[in-house]
Amino acid sequence: MQLTLINFFKKTVPGHIFRGKRRLIKPVSKRAIETLRRDYERQEQNMLWLRHPYLTVEESSGHAKELGKTEAKLAMWNDRRTLTKMKPHITIEERLAHLKVKEAWD
Repeated sequence: MQLTLINFFKKTVPGHIFRGKRRLIKPVSKRAIETLRRDYERQEQNMLWLRHPYLTVEESSGHAKELGKTEAKLAMWNDRRTLTKMKPHITIEERLAHLKVKEAWD
């Protein structure tokens, strides 16, 4: 009963707490400022790594070709065991073959 009375007479913001004209504005804390500063430092470090990549354009142009991943993927898809697991190709004519009763037009 006493908790109900406390909550009943508590002054609060009408509507949504953090939106609108009479919103509740949180005070800025040192922890929030520190978190924001760390986020900005992390973002700046990421931008530094993006501006100065590890490989040059000439070095990175052919590195995927040397690994041979595309040939390995093609060989895997062309493997007989993989092809038997896949469903066969079906055309629209095969799908709608049950609608073809007779060829003559009325």
